[in-house]
Amino acid sequence: MIDALLQPVQRAAMRPPARLLADRGIGADAITMAGFVIGVLAVPALAAGWWLPALLLIAANRIMDGLDGAVARINGPTDRGAFLDIALDFVFYALVPLGFAMHDPGVNALPAAVLIASFVGTGSSFLAFAAIAAKRGSPPTAFPAKGIHYLGGLTEGFETIVLFLAMCLVPTAFPMLALIFSAACLVTTVLRWHQGWRAFG
Repeated sequence: MIDALLQPVQRAAMRPPARLLADRGIGADAITMAGFVIGVLAVPALAAGWWLPALLLIAANRIMDGLDGAVARINGPTDRGAFLDIALDFVFYALVPLGFAMHDPGVNALPAAVLIASFVGTGSSFLAFAAIAAKRGSPPTAFPAKGIHYLGGLTEGFETIVLFLAMCLVPTAFPMLALIFSAACLVTTVLRWHQGWRAFG
């Protein structure tokens, strides 16, 4: 919901470390893939109930997700980089609820499944809109520097990360937080359907 507002702050914070990485020949794709591996390591940490390590791994994944874009803006963005960034992000988002489900299947499995299903709704509507917008040559508005057409909503990247960190800080609240956020994702999905229906009519 507020990703576009936070973007200038994020870019300013990421610019110095991105410059250091770019000067050392570290490319954006390498950062993207390393960040994904770090994010995957959060799954066994969540399953084991190691909440602080899991929180740090999730936070590190998100920091690297910002760094790869900053390095790409220095070295020049690529279509492969844009593809990797969004494809791996969506898998990471689904893996975090899976980790909680593995930790306590009896309590967390159903809320985790509902949350992952809601992510499918937001993700599919996001990507479908981006694909048709690109086909029609529609320029992105709120996120003009992104590699694909970004469509905002009630639940975006910032809100999702706040959710994951809150779940790590209060793991017993996972079922409630998952279901509340799933409802917000449903609103986002329906709004995107409506927007696509109007934009592509």
